[in-house]
Amino acid sequence: MADSKQDNTPYVDALLEYSARETGRFQVPGHKGGLAADPAMVELVGMTGLINDVPSVTEGVDIGPEPTPFQQAQLLAAAAWGASRTWFLINGASQGNHATSMALGHMGNEMVVQRNVHSSIIDGLVLNGMRPSFVSPELDPELGIAHGLTPESLAAALDATPNAVAALVVSPTYFGACADVAALAEVAHSRGLPLICDEAWGAHLHFHPDLPPDALASGADLVTSSTHKIVGSLTQAAMLHLGKGDRIDPAIVDRCVSLVETTSPSGLLTGSLDAARRMAAVHGEELLTKTLAAIANTREQILQIPGLGILDESMVGRAGIAGWDPLRLSVDVRGTGSTGYRLAKKLFYSHGIDLELYSENVVVGIFGMGEPAETGERLVAALRASVGELEAEPGPPQEKLAPPPPWGELVMTPREAYLGPQEVVPFDDAVGRIAAEGLAAYPPGIPNVLPGERLTAETLAYIRESIAHGGYVRGGSDRELKTLRVTVER
Repeated sequence: MADSKQDNTPYVDALLEYSARETGRFQVPGHKGGLAADPAMVELVGMTGLINDVPSVTEGVDIGPEPTPFQQAQLLAAAAWGASRTWFLINGASQGNHATSMALGHMGNEMVVQRNVHSSIIDGLVLNGMRPSFVSPELDPELGIAHGLTPESLAAALDATPNAVAALVVSPTYFGACADVAALAEVAHSRGLPLICDEAWGAHLHFHPDLPPDALASGADLVTSSTHKIVGSLTQAAMLHLGKGDRIDPAIVDRCVSLVETTSPSGLLTGSLDAARRMAAVHGEELLTKTLAAIANTREQILQIPGLGILDESMVGRAGIAGWDPLRLSVDVRGTGSTGYRLAKKLFYSHGIDLELYSENVVVGIFGMGEPAETGERLVAALRASVGELEAEPGPPQEKLAPPPPWGELVMTPREAYLGPQEVVPFDDAVGRIAAEGLAAYPPGIPNVLPGERLTAETLAYIRESIAHGGYVRGGSDRELKTLRVTVER
């Protein structure tokens, strides 16, 4: 039975109470609760949103007798997720990864990092100046996607990096694979090190017994949680959870969160976290039960479409996969004779379906907490029509995209390369140079090049090939990738 305290939204209530007072607003924001807003903004946000766009440092909301409503909301979130402390984030999980990285910088100079991390972790390495030792996740040779990290791989990486002060892993992956976080935590803890988990895609796992165990319950020490992705706070609103152990100093984390957050946080974003917490804590199991049933029905219908398959719990037991999150509906398109790139474009332009991710072999649709069954039915109908249309419009023959080559040697720390002397050279002339910017072929967005790594001919060829297959590359300052920014070696 849900904790009755969790049925409250103290921060939202405080915002609404402030707005109901119709206070004369002689502070920011300049739209003054909608009175001075452009009609287009009113149409976009609505007067309700503008009235409740309450700034920080407001009496009775986030200042005054403690715990303030804002502090109460964070305490409730910590209790809901089983954390010792929770911070609200208004720059997404990226802010959590930045703050985490800077907190780890207080502990030493080296850390072990799973290679298929989000780009915000790499940005965090630029901020903290640490030298990473990267460890590769398990790669699926058939699907061409990355899964989780195995305990054996983490143990080997930590043994090879005796000065590491922490290990950072990712679970779940973009495609739904969940690593054995409990075993990974044991590997790190047995060496006296904290385990950091980027659980951006797993904010909902804690709230249903049929889902894989969440990172905090599995022993992770600091967890980034992208609450907006599936639990449903406003876009950009996330949380950072501290585990129950004493391997991470909460005072340092608090200091680092403050360093990378605005001094003018949006009450709408933070309020949405309070409301999303209540929904998850009070109604999460019920909503997820309905969603899981809708997804199961959607899967069955997709499997009846010739050429389509589903990535599901049958993959559990493969290296790097200890559990599977079904709220990422990952569809194997290889049997259609087409590619995920073409299918995703057809779905979008012909049937109004916008997918979260598409790669050569797999497309991914996201289901939120409490998703109605009708959305799955719409997806199935669009998939059925699109597959038939692609069969009638075969594209030009295309060779299968080869797996990404091994990454280049890390010659400098990401910070040294990113902030040091640089120059711009033609893309084809960059072989052998040290990258001053990161490059990640999307999808799936795993970094192919990081600042500080030696650029290889194989990597540059793979990036060009990815673009030719319909993908794009994030990170380069030259969007057309005619040039690359490299370090000036002395």
